[in-house]
Amino acid sequence: MSGPPVIRHEQRQTQTLTPRLQQAVRLLQLSSLEFAQEVQQAIGSNPFLEVEDGEGEAPLNGEKSSAAAPVAAETETDVTVAVADVDADSAAAAPEQVTQLEAGEAPWEGEAWSQFNRGEGQNNPRLYGGIDADVGELTPVHLTLRDHLHRQIGVTQLSRRDAAIVDAIIESLDEDGYLRIDIGEIGRLTGLDPAPDEEELQIALKLVQSLEPAGVGARDLRECLLLQLQDGHLHNNGHTPGPIARPKPGANISEEQIRQIACSVVDRYLSNVAAREFTCIARELGVPGRCVDLACECIRHLDPRPGWRFGALDVRYVTPDVVVRKVHGVWAVALNPAVVPRVCLNHTYAALFRQHRDSRHADLAAQLQEARWMVRNVEQRFSTILQVAEAIVARQKQYFEHGELAMRPMGLKEIADEVGMHESTVSRVTNNKYMDTPNGIVELKFFFSRALPDAQGGSASATAIRGVIKDLIAAENPHAPLSDAQIARLLVRQGLRLARRTVTKYRQMLQVPPVELRRQKANLQ
Repeated sequence: MSGPPVIRHEQRQTQTLTPRLQQAVRLLQLSSLEFAQEVQQAIGSNPFLEVEDGEGEAPLNGEKSSAAAPVAAETETDVTVAVADVDADSAAAAPEQVTQLEAGEAPWEGEAWSQFNRGEGQNNPRLYGGIDADVGELTPVHLTLRDHLHRQIGVTQLSRRDAAIVDAIIESLDEDGYLRIDIGEIGRLTGLDPAPDEEELQIALKLVQSLEPAGVGARDLRECLLLQLQDGHLHNNGHTPGPIARPKPGANISEEQIRQIACSVVDRYLSNVAAREFTCIARELGVPGRCVDLACECIRHLDPRPGWRFGALDVRYVTPDVVVRKVHGVWAVALNPAVVPRVCLNHTYAALFRQHRDSRHADLAAQLQEARWMVRNVEQRFSTILQVAEAIVARQKQYFEHGELAMRPMGLKEIADEVGMHESTVSRVTNNKYMDTPNGIVELKFFFSRALPDAQGGSASATAIRGVIKDLIAAENPHAPLSDAQIARLLVRQGLRLARRTVTKYRQMLQVPPVELRRQKANLQ
């Protein structure tokens, strides 16, 4: 039996992180977008923080960057110049000149701008719906998949009951265009009395599946592809319409036979297609291998997500944290001003608080302390990123001069010793941080790779070896591509000893298909 509880005092030394250090570590490991959101939230909740005024102020969200989106920057500049010209010359310019400047060559845009400048936009029911509008409202509206389907149903003659069932099915589609829920549940969601039976639901579903784009309303990938094959007209993954893949002249096979074989492959052998077992498929179907190749090529042109053709594209740009350029023969590193928020302490509020400090404002005292920590931690974050980036550039100068083939092996400890930090700190700095180089935008972790011994007793980086493999594959004969074993033998001739499985891993990292697929692609062209 254990004895009675005993209370005793002990002295023990432990390491703890102060709140400021915890905040600094957390801010350091955030990406530029997450960091911008964190700063915006802090400015909105802390009255002692404000955005520093000044020309050329960088946006806090870090989304508009000349390095990340030059096209968007040029477009925004052109619009700004055009608006500035209109404001400067509006007193002397005629409405027709303004119309030509803004509207371009579109006649309806010219009429809209002309009436808008004459003040007729508010009274014209054809423009803006007769309400007060500004230039910002003249933005394109992206047609969604549901709107596109509803428009097609709107021109059909359906009873109210059938239309309600069809509308319920359309509203139940996901962004891919698939019907992921049970069709019986849709019958309960319609709210009709009596509830639609299975036959009514299936007829309504068939009607939805007959709409454009082909493949919409499918329950799974197999059904989606079969609907598109039955439609007989491919859309090349939603970009450019095109017919069923045609055989080469002289081939004893018709387009209809290709479509039938493709339907059989999708219906029964999709798993074999994923495993690239084309010979097995040809043997099971009892057709030549060339026919299976054409059928699989036809399947590749199908759209597995027909719903993605509609709606606004969620494009997310990678904004670099640092920019590297060669200035007067020296590689210079600079912070990207688009990701550096101009946050500072509100000295007016801080002075007022010091004049009226008392015990009743303890929460304001805590916010003032947090504001000071935030400003210091923001400066420390970018100072640390700049130090690590400068150390990386100093050791990888050959990469900036000659590309991936000149990348040298480098570890986190080497940079940590250079900047006087711990390896974990360097790891946080290089995670989700990007560098704009003449060779493209790359993550800081890209510059770290392990050393692989070569035949001369030296070492080569894994990145450089991947570059060699990439060049070997780019220079191969398309009709006689190199296998992984052949690539390994060629690397040995260059003094790089790699196992075949290592070559396979590097080839997969480069997203290069295996030798058989490269050969088949060359033969189909």
